[in-house]
Amino acid sequence: MPLIKAKQLRELDDEQLELTLKETQEKLFRLRLQSETERLEAPSEIVAARKTIARILTIRRERELERAGADR
Repeated sequence: MPLIKAKQLRELDDEQLELTLKETQEKLFRLRLQSETERLEAPSEIVAARKTIARILTIRRERELERAGADR
């Protein structure tokens, strides 16, 4: 899984962002399982998946704070 840029993630709506988060979390789970049971072809994929998850969670939090600020 290639690293997804924050700019690309920000272009997604909330629903697409949640779907991408779930897919990336599942991918990370499979990669971790694979790394324990057999040789992993590219260990850097785990790092990329973790970074993508962190970016998605950051963008989700930013949007949450924007909404809270708009409600005031």
